[in-house]
Amino acid sequence: MSEEIFLLKGNEAIAHAAIRYGADGYFGYPITPQSEIMETLMIEAPWKTTGMVVLQAESEIASINMVYGGAGCGKAVMTTSSSPGMSLMLEGVSYLAGAELPCLMVNVMRGGPGLGTIQPSQADYFQTVKGGGHGDYKLITLAPSSVQEMADFVKLGFDLAFKYQTPAMILTDGVIGQMMEKVTLSPFKRRRTEEEIREQCPWATLGKPANRKPNVITSLELDPYKMEENNLRFQAKYRKIEEELCMHQEVNCEDADYIFVAFGSAARICQKAMELARKKGIKVGLIRPITLWPFPSKEIDKYSSQIKGILTVEMNAGQMIEDVRLAVDGKVKVEHYGRLGGIVPTPTEVVDALQAKFNC
Repeated sequence: MSEEIFLLKGNEAIAHAAIRYGADGYFGYPITPQSEIMETLMIEAPWKTTGMVVLQAESEIASINMVYGGAGCGKAVMTTSSSPGMSLMLEGVSYLAGAELPCLMVNVMRGGPGLGTIQPSQADYFQTVKGGGHGDYKLITLAPSSVQEMADFVKLGFDLAFKYQTPAMILTDGVIGQMMEKVTLSPFKRRRTEEEIREQCPWATLGKPANRKPNVITSLELDPYKMEENNLRFQAKYRKIEEELCMHQEVNCEDADYIFVAFGSAARICQKAMELARKKGIKVGLIRPITLWPFPSKEIDKYSSQIKGILTVEMNAGQMIEDVRLAVDGKVKVEHYGRLGGIVPTPTEVVDALQAKFNC
């Protein structure tokens, strides 16, 4: 079947893309503003067509441990949640990272801390990009800014997770999850056979093959020296990912005096703010990190000698700004503008903040 065009919410696009990718299983628990992902999967009933398992677990903790089990078998499995639910999953996420198991997670962020609000936020940057759970681990983190990217990043996230044998995250927010746009969905791909999984994932626990010891999946190592060896191997893998993987978008940066750095829905707002600023004669560009880890530090730093300032725009109190400041290493002034608790800033507010902070 060829590509098809639909009008979908971002959350719905995630669900349809997972089915079409040939995912083996989804384990989740409903929480606003991402519940449409599970609801769409239940409506589509892929267990009748592709054989994909869709299960509402009793909790987020159960969900992530089911993902651990499925991932350990080499299956393409995923979960989705929103900010408080993702907090509950963090122990399991750390276990997945420690066992080097590929899987896909989606966090549709909402305001916090605590139960907070069901309105959109970007306050989980630290939780995801900085690891969140215990231990020195990283998550490949993709930040979509459109419904099309919500769909596209399902395949990309799974592919990267299996390529590097590590968990991957789609970090989005309630704006992108709830908004509706035209989206092109890829053709259906069949699920892998057991034989293909054995070939592609020789580490997987698929039962004991003849004349071979069974694989053991664990993140436990009681010998501290061996655990240090594991950690050093992890860090080497993370450096390799940083060398090979970095995705970002640049708009009007060549002649810019100032640059907005924003991801997700904040980047969409900055796109309009950039247009408003240029109408006022202020030359502004936009850099949108698509991979939040690995972060596009070099791509941001290359403009530090030609611009007068950087404004990070985030729907939080200032989290990504730390990585931007590390990227430019004091060579240019970096300021932050954000709204908290679920408030979405307007393009006019962003322009006003730029003028106030840089006197331009």
